[in-house]
Amino acid sequence: MLAEIITIGDEILIGQIVDTNSAYISKELNRIGVQVYQITSIQDDRQHILRALEDAKKRADIVIVTGGLGPTKDDITKETFCEYFNDTLVESPEVLQNIQNIFSKYIKKKPLPANIRQAMVPSTAQVLQNPNGTAPGIWMEKDNTVFVSLPGVPYEMKHLLTDEVFPRIIKKYNRPYIYHKTLLTYGLGESAVAERIEEWEDNLPKNIKLAYLPSLGRVRLRLSSTGKDKDELEEAVNSKMNELRQLLDDIAVGFEDETNIVERIASLLTQRKQTLSLAESCTGGSIVKEITAIPGASAYLKGSVVPYETHKKVSVLGIDKTLIEQHTVVSAPVAQAMAKQANKLFETDYAVATTGIAGPTKGDGDDEVGTVFIAIASPMRVECQKFSFGNHRERVILKATNKALELLLKEILKN
Repeated sequence: MLAEIITIGDEILIGQIVDTNSAYISKELNRIGVQVYQITSIQDDRQHILRALEDAKKRADIVIVTGGLGPTKDDITKETFCEYFNDTLVESPEVLQNIQNIFSKYIKKKPLPANIRQAMVPSTAQVLQNPNGTAPGIWMEKDNTVFVSLPGVPYEMKHLLTDEVFPRIIKKYNRPYIYHKTLLTYGLGESAVAERIEEWEDNLPKNIKLAYLPSLGRVRLRLSSTGKDKDELEEAVNSKMNELRQLLDDIAVGFEDETNIVERIASLLTQRKQTLSLAESCTGGSIVKEITAIPGASAYLKGSVVPYETHKKVSVLGIDKTLIEQHTVVSAPVAQAMAKQANKLFETDYAVATTGIAGPTKGDGDDEVGTVFIAIASPMRVECQKFSFGNHRERVILKATNKALELLLKEILKN
């Protein structure tokens, strides 16, 4: 069973907004056994919309369109649907009442004529009532293909998809079961991971597909399969995923939707009643931001400091000024001292420290842009590693953040 997504809006094509709707719709369709074949973005143009609808009908069982349902003159999706389906617009009393209720409750004035026009829908369409906005969704069918038009506002689209569209799809179609499981890994790039599991990958059953999903400092490995027997499918994928995790045990963090690296760190520290502090220079608080994004961080995180200026490393953390003069601020001895002093300052079991050159300028020392020292202080030792993360400032910070979390987890597991 195939679906196609069409997003309408000049603002998407000129890069003014990012199309997050397609990613959400694709993910949710997959959950109910519908595979997305293609995603197309087009401008608010009648001929473009007509052509996109006809092309999609040749490929897909379900076509979901977002955008172009607003109250302004450039919102022409309903009119174009009428042309495509040889239909006419009629006023829906239910939609009109919904519009009036929204204006009365939230805006405290009468709807404008442009808003009233949003109650006009194709006469043969099933109206999908939108309690969260003034633009209704519509469901129409042609030559065994379903066409759904939804508002482009993500909040409204998501509710209509869940409450109105999916129940109709589930009732209308017999769908296969699609099962995914994703392993999270840190510390190796895509090619290095692929080399390690090449033989295992070559021997995967034909009905199980492996996908590499790389990002900075991490690679997600997704196994997917499609079939009619849910239990049999899950058993086969889970068995292969357990093999994969054993092969990558040293870099595997956990399974997506079950855990991530910060949750793993949080779980271990909380169970052991141990604590954490951070001293971030070049990462500027990015690590503690990741830590505090997970609820319950107060159980183990005691504090964080960002001694960005050199003299603050001395006055706030208590780093020996002579040490900095001897080795420079971007050095292993200074990173180690920062981690030690963070442990001392916050009275913690573990501390993470970063010092480096995020760029774009090189700084006073000999090290190149992208040089970062990461130190981890534990009850047993203080270890430090030097990295070169390239010359793009945002990437340097993100890579350093990911690597610091990876090193922290490994140190906790050692102990």
